[in-house]
Amino acid sequence: MAIIKPFKGVRPPKELVQEVACLPYDVMNSEEALKMAEGKDASLLHITRAEIEFEKGTDSHSDPVYSRAKENLNTFQKKGFLIQDTETHYYIYAQTMNGNTQYGIVGAASCQDYLDGKIKKHELTRPDKEEDRKVLTRYLKVNIEPVFFTYRAVPEIDEIVSDIVKNNEADYDFTAEDGFGHHFWVIKSSEINNTLEQLFAEKVPCTYVADGHHRTAAAAGMSQEFANNNPNHTGNEPYNFFMAVHFPDNQLKIIDYNRVVKDLNGLSASKFLDKISKSFKILEVSESIIKPSKLHDFSMYLDGKWYGLTAKEGTYNDNDPIGSLDVSVLSKCILEPILNIKDLRTDTRIDFVGGIRGLGELSKRVDSGEMAVAFALFPVSMNQLMNIADTGNIMPPKVTWFEPKLRSGLVINKLN
Repeated sequence: MAIIKPFKGVRPPKELVQEVACLPYDVMNSEEALKMAEGKDASLLHITRAEIEFEKGTDSHSDPVYSRAKENLNTFQKKGFLIQDTETHYYIYAQTMNGNTQYGIVGAASCQDYLDGKIKKHELTRPDKEEDRKVLTRYLKVNIEPVFFTYRAVPEIDEIVSDIVKNNEADYDFTAEDGFGHHFWVIKSSEINNTLEQLFAEKVPCTYVADGHHRTAAAAGMSQEFANNNPNHTGNEPYNFFMAVHFPDNQLKIIDYNRVVKDLNGLSASKFLDKISKSFKILEVSESIIKPSKLHDFSMYLDGKWYGLTAKEGTYNDNDPIGSLDVSVLSKCILEPILNIKDLRTDTRIDFVGGIRGLGELSKRVDSGEMAVAFALFPVSMNQLMNIADTGNIMPPKVTWFEPKLRSGLVINKLN
């Protein structure tokens, strides 16, 4: 069963939370981070993207940048931008988007659970990105940003969360510049904290990484490193755990993750359409956006027109966790044999567009001449994601997109 513990969070005072809170480090570049932190001395970006305090072009992975991040963390604590709670707590972190609110529990997940496979993953990690997070953790000795986890919903946990939210004013409550709401409660009752710890241990056999595979892998790697450097290691030290927000699966929705390709591999548009017709029925052609409405439906934008496509039988296998994915169908039937795109991780002719940007972003990139064709896919379901993780499979790259992103800075977790 999953081990998820309360911890002594380090948090901003209420009046500073909106200035401290920021988007996660990996959804922006250095220039965007600099602009986001402009005029905000307390923005956590001074720690998570400390290169913004250096000359433009400074390597964000250099020792001076990591050292500055550590200095800034110490300064934030000295100035009272971040203050540690005196007791261990779980925390409730809720997010509102388009009128829907999802409620997660912030707790310290076990690194050993990750090593033992009780924390399940569905993506491969890149060694360079994993190492970057390990180095930052080595300098800071904190989990500076949370990981986004999910688990199969437990009614007793849902009831506790609902009761706290109904009967207590949120400790933090604000709307970020993107229009998404963020709400945060400290669970102060030791009795409730104990009950939650017991429910996780008894009712949650495993958890799933929804977003944050690199931070999760880095946390597990650093836990082993800290243990090796501690001759008195017991397994109960804070570095054996890392901060994650645990959302029940029935409150989450995965957004589509779409593809744009730079050229047609030497084919004319008519020849390309002829080739894809072997695997797909073309059901509709329109100058207006066509959005996929169910699994195995696709839409394609080519030469100023939207095409509604349905994969023909035999192109997918609904009994195979990977073969049933529409990204697999697209790769097997179009990207690999027709467009000669074999490796989605390395091929520079393909790019990926999160559905949060809307399908208009796809036609915009094709109409500009930057891209030749775009494909929109029906989003993967939570059940598909968990089924893939349960069977030990790995999803192809760029399949899941979660929104809203967790804001960093609402709470951090010290490892020493």
